[in-house]
Amino acid sequence: MVSFDKDHNLFNPTETHRELRETVSKFAKMNLEEQAKEHDEKEIFNKVLFHRLGSELNLFGITVPEVDGGLGLDATASVIVHEEMSQYDPAFTLSYLAHEVLFVNNFYYSSNPEQRKRYLHKVISGEWIGGMAMTEPASGTDVLGMSTIAVKKGDRYVLNGTKQYITNGSVGNVFIVYAKLNERANRNITAFVVESTFKGFSVGKKEEKMGMRASPTTQLIFEDMEVPEENLLGKENEGTTHMMRNLEIERVTLAAQSIGIAKRCVDIMCDYSIRHREAFNKKIIEFGQIQRMIAESYVDLAQARALVYYVAAGIHPSIRNSLGAASAKLAATRMAENVSRNAIQVLGGYGYCREYPVERLHRDAILLSIGGGTNEAMQKNIISDLKKIYTLEK
Repeated sequence: MVSFDKDHNLFNPTETHRELRETVSKFAKMNLEEQAKEHDEKEIFNKVLFHRLGSELNLFGITVPEVDGGLGLDATASVIVHEEMSQYDPAFTLSYLAHEVLFVNNFYYSSNPEQRKRYLHKVISGEWIGGMAMTEPASGTDVLGMSTIAVKKGDRYVLNGTKQYITNGSVGNVFIVYAKLNERANRNITAFVVESTFKGFSVGKKEEKMGMRASPTTQLIFEDMEVPEENLLGKENEGTTHMMRNLEIERVTLAAQSIGIAKRCVDIMCDYSIRHREAFNKKIIEFGQIQRMIAESYVDLAQARALVYYVAAGIHPSIRNSLGAASAKLAATRMAENVSRNAIQVLGGYGYCREYPVERLHRDAILLSIGGGTNEAMQKNIISDLKKIYTLEK
């Protein structure tokens, strides 16, 4: 395996972080790699293995304080887990991200003690699978343009609407769902905790995807779905704050997935070209074109990885860093697409076929430049933040 200074303080700031990396790396290599190809080809989710992340490894609730049943760690720890698992199965890791980051982390820092008592132990143990429902058929990046409506009727809210591209939609037990309280609302969005057993809840079509095929993506449909008022997450019209705050750790963990994909691709490129493949009586690493692709892949990966960990070290629910999170995601996702494409080219016909995992890793990498805000949205956010900085300094 190619060395990336894994013991540097930036990547393993404490002994706990180092031990976490070793544990996850070992588990991923032994368990994720062997099932990834089959689940990708059959487009099925490995629910049994997913539950083991909670029951055996205690990898749910990483950012939840220990007093409430979590590990009490930070965004860097979450980045470590996503990086290590994504080397072998990015799709499985995406479902982990939807559960751990989009639901567990978001729920904990937005909920009240009574809600935590009802739900937290179920999702931390892995008994229940969670997710988040924000995107709609006509509003992706334009999240504030959502049309799902929640109307208060007595002691409950009645929700109507459709959510699109929901990770874990067909396997999830509980979701954070965003809606507006009336059609005229602009930036005012409200969050709810919704169980899949609620009357009026149904799962729509399952998407047939280019990549991330082992992670289920579906519509969620709400038809006069009744949500008890105690499942209001936070206060009315304050869901936008929760959403935007959680987007930052979502973006750095998506970036971490890109890092994991690229690490695996660089490792495969090096092993193939240095140890195995020969042409014209010499190893293909001796050819300048191959050297350029591998060298540039390694450098681009090292740069993006340093940025992701630098940003992660400063992220916390009480500390906003929109500029850093958007920059890390833009850099890492763009890099992973290029590196995985280079890996296919270095391996030639073997790279294009499924004997090696690089074609799957490339397909998976492409989704990361779309989910959590497209790369074009990241560029827009970066400019918006820079304009604010320079306006204030004027």
